[in-house]
Amino acid sequence: MGNVEALLRDELARADRALGSAAPVLGHLLASSGHALINDAIIARVRGMLNDLARQLGEAMDRTIGSSDHEFVPSEELADQLASDHTILAHCHAAAMEGYLTERLDQRSSVDPVLSPLWQELIASDDPARAELAMSAMATQARFIQSQRRMQQPLGELAPAILERTVRLWALSTPAELGPAIGSAIQGIKQSYDEAASRAGLLGRLISAMGRGAIAALELDHAGFALFATALSTLTGQSRDRAVMACHEGQAARLAISLRAAGLGGEAIERQFLLLEPALRLPNGLETMSSESAHQLLRQSFFGSER
Repeated sequence: MGNVEALLRDELARADRALGSAAPVLGHLLASSGHALINDAIIARVRGMLNDLARQLGEAMDRTIGSSDHEFVPSEELADQLASDHTILAHCHAAAMEGYLTERLDQRSSVDPVLSPLWQELIASDDPARAELAMSAMATQARFIQSQRRMQQPLGELAPAILERTVRLWALSTPAELGPAIGSAIQGIKQSYDEAASRAGLLGRLISAMGRGAIAALELDHAGFALFATALSTLTGQSRDRAVMACHEGQAARLAISLRAAGLGGEAIERQFLLLEPALRLPNGLETMSSESAHQLLRQSFFGSER
């Protein structure tokens, strides 16, 4: 058993290093003509999302000033500055990866990107509050899929810390004479922001409302990717972004350990692997690891490395 844990700990450490280097590499590729090391579809999505964030910030300034006839940081330059922040970039990368994996699951395995069987069950719940919550979450999921197809990233769907970093970077890059205007624009953005009504907020509440039944969301073909990633995050204590990135083929060790920590057995874990990437193989000896040991490995991995 000790040898198995040591091997998996090494695999997880390698996965952590790869994840930690993803944002700097992606930032370099966004500033260049592209590179085969990262999927071109992901690069295009992230670039589009950053451009969309810059556009929304410019529109917020327009609304504050009451005119578009002014000069401040061009949207292209602002998008590049946002890309220079590895935390913002990593958040967009995770969203782009989720959109990409969701579409691939739909194409390969007919896993509906919006209305999965589990979502239908939740909407049909006898509990009116849970049914309403499921409907609201499904609506945000439909908007997420549309945004990903358009390579967009609504400001209101950013995580709170990411929104704060985004507007702070925007303020720092804006000419001093526009200070009062950008202060008003940022205030307006923050006043309209509602984390509880965001997709991540609604999904988190929905999974929490399922209680112990949340483990049902770890069946990808039944739950769909959005509920799967949220359940994986909730049941293992990882950030949702990290849970999404665990589903990338290069993060097989993290996904396997996470699913084991969440309580799945070997056969159930293998089913999820086959859906995500048929070529992926379970780490040897995973079934001999207890759920508690898997949790411990993840906690050690989180220390100092949580994105």
